[in-house]
Amino acid sequence: MHVHILGICGTFMGGIAALARAAGHRVTGSDQGVYPPMSDQLAALGIELIEGYDPQQLKLQPDIVVVGNVMSRGNALIEALLESGIPYTSGPQWLAQHVLASRWTLAVAGTHGKTTTSSVLAWILEFAGLDPGFLIGGMPGNFNVSARLGSGRHFVVEADEYDTAFFDKRAKFVHYRPRTAVLGNLEHDHADIYPDVAAIQWQFHQLLRMVPRHGLVVANAGDANVMQVIEMGCWTPVERFAGSAAADSWQAVAPAGGDYSSFAVMHGERCVATLEWSMPGRHNAQNALAAILAARHAGVDIDTAVAALREFRGIRRRLELRGVVDGITVYDDFAHHPTAVAATIDGLRRRIGESRLIAVLEPRSNTMKLGTHREALADSLSQADRVWMYQGTEVQWDVAGAVASLGERAQVVRELEALLDALERSLVAGDHVLIMSNGGFGGIHAKLLTRLASRGPRQR
Repeated sequence: MHVHILGICGTFMGGIAALARAAGHRVTGSDQGVYPPMSDQLAALGIELIEGYDPQQLKLQPDIVVVGNVMSRGNALIEALLESGIPYTSGPQWLAQHVLASRWTLAVAGTHGKTTTSSVLAWILEFAGLDPGFLIGGMPGNFNVSARLGSGRHFVVEADEYDTAFFDKRAKFVHYRPRTAVLGNLEHDHADIYPDVAAIQWQFHQLLRMVPRHGLVVANAGDANVMQVIEMGCWTPVERFAGSAAADSWQAVAPAGGDYSSFAVMHGERCVATLEWSMPGRHNAQNALAAILAARHAGVDIDTAVAALREFRGIRRRLELRGVVDGITVYDDFAHHPTAVAATIDGLRRRIGESRLIAVLEPRSNTMKLGTHREALADSLSQADRVWMYQGTEVQWDVAGAVASLGERAQVVRELEALLDALERSLVAGDHVLIMSNGGFGGIHAKLLTRLASRGPRQR
């Protein structure tokens, strides 16, 4: 079968391409504005990539077109597709029909931490010898691919609540029908689609309606919005984590003042296991805890899961170390929602102590472009010593006003080269630079490291 994928360089659609290729199909696709790591993964798979959305690509005469949710009515290629009579489907529907139908699906949902939790869960199952398949919105270091079929019974999928396609406005995850479902947390996000938290909770409720009676829901009991979804109706056993320590809930407990790279797995007041691993931050410890419980449902004992965590190698673009030049450390992180920004900064602050932390943020997501969370922005950045905000042309709200309470610590820059100039002038040995964006950010990480290497050492 010839599968042609529109929007192929998104992390999800790129994963669909990898799965289709592994299943023996001919795969082609198109996109615009591509950047690593997905472009590198597609090239390594030998998948033909067409730049842009010219309708002429339909002359390839694919057997089916898989349409990414980046595509919309009015696009010339979409209009030509609808006129052509060529069969088309969405990525989630293709995945459900061609991959998940015969598998034990473990779906990881939530506003934050889906990629980390999915990556940890897939690695635990792999470490246990179960050879899982997976589709993850990132590149786990233990696999160096975002998707694979696997030969085992289990399949881990990062379950996104974003809409499916221009012809299917349901959340992606309603297609997956999981046996094991993780609800990590829930906040207002995707403001271009959902007007408020209640609208997102309704979608999560639809997901719970599909989990079978003998399945399992792993739920964050410390998140009131998640618990409200459970109360809306749940017909499946629920394993709770991050709730009250006195209750029958699972906890990740770090030593006082610790960065959570070492923590105890507690069930109620009983210590079940202790571990050290490579990921700092309380949020990552809770992601790991959710993965442990989901893997336990799939038959992996906690000791094995903890042993797997000790060998977890992190994820591309999740507090990823990009380089150290003359004592200046540069990180890349996908954080873009204020809650994720605050959690990432807190995790790094716990690790580096009193060293200077410079936060560089691009408000790039649709929600951030709309300014939905502007009032929470300054507080999310408050642990940084310096803050640089990059205001692209699509961001029309008052970014400077949103971070004004940070005083002289915060600066807003509208040109990438100006931002690089300012960073190069201000950075000194011992600084930690945390660059946050859910896009490529103009390759700022490599450009900054190159500039720092060429200027020579500079002391505080």
